[in-house]
Amino acid sequence: MNFLVTGGAGFIGSHVCERLLQNGHRTWALDDLNDFYSPALKRRNLEFLACMPGTFSFVEGDLTSDAVMDGLFDRVAFDQIIHLAARAGVRPSLAQPALYQRVNVEGTALLLEAARRHGIKKVILASSSSVYGINSKVPFAEADPIFQPISPYAASKLACEALGHVYHHLYGMDVVMLRFFTVYGPRQRPDLAIHKFARLISSGQSLPVYGNGSSRRDYTYIDDTVDGIMACTRKEFGYEIINLGESQTVPLHYLIELLEKALGKKARIDHLPPQPGDVPVTYADITKAQAQLDYHPRVRIEEGIPLFAQWFNSTGRIAR
Repeated sequence: MNFLVTGGAGFIGSHVCERLLQNGHRTWALDDLNDFYSPALKRRNLEFLACMPGTFSFVEGDLTSDAVMDGLFDRVAFDQIIHLAARAGVRPSLAQPALYQRVNVEGTALLLEAARRHGIKKVILASSSSVYGINSKVPFAEADPIFQPISPYAASKLACEALGHVYHHLYGMDVVMLRFFTVYGPRQRPDLAIHKFARLISSGQSLPVYGNGSSRRDYTYIDDTVDGIMACTRKEFGYEIINLGESQTVPLHYLIELLEKALGKKARIDHLPPQPGDVPVTYADITKAQAQLDYHPRVRIEEGIPLFAQWFNSTGRIAR
């Protein structure tokens, strides 16, 4: 089949493209290679994908450009779209809320409209655990009320979920919204906590720890996340929202201990006040993913952090 992966040069996107190529699919990656983090890292991902067996094409372009979208969809008859492109991150969204709405919401609307015009019926869209906001009930389930997002990033992802439902309801598109929970592993973005902490520990710099280190995250290894995405490509859903997490929570202080052990070096901690927009815990109820996708995450944090550290020690240190 012909797959379009938006954000295909990035962390999750490059792993999705890799798996699609391994499974024999023709794969196109759309990415604007913006400077949110070093475009050189994304180009390195693309170089790796270009060397794989199979049909891989890269299209550099802006998701919010009608001309780019129409030109691409006029050239290629896609069977499915995996939409991962977005401005990511809670804290950066506080500084640029309008940019996050334009790229994430307007970009998703333009993509769905292009898919509708070109008769593409299957779209998998990336959402985020951030949409749960301050949710006193844990673990987070897809049916939980989600009317309290606390960052522009979370609000943009919630809007994308609504757009997905609109295009299913009006045009019969098969739409799956996947709520990712703190994905990590090789090729992880350098701004994300695990990669950032590894870099700071290795260089002997202080780690900024916001709060007392008791905040907990549902860290999900990249291979498990990709397993869930691939399962979605093989079924029809109508419209569904599905959590993809590890369904285990890891306190920040324990994460740092694991990184210290994997890197063989102690961390210097700089305790700072809690950050606006941060939630105290993320925790996925994956009952729905288990039932509908046969999703069973295999890589626990005690195994995943050494795997990340192995990649970081070999290639990740150059990331800035």
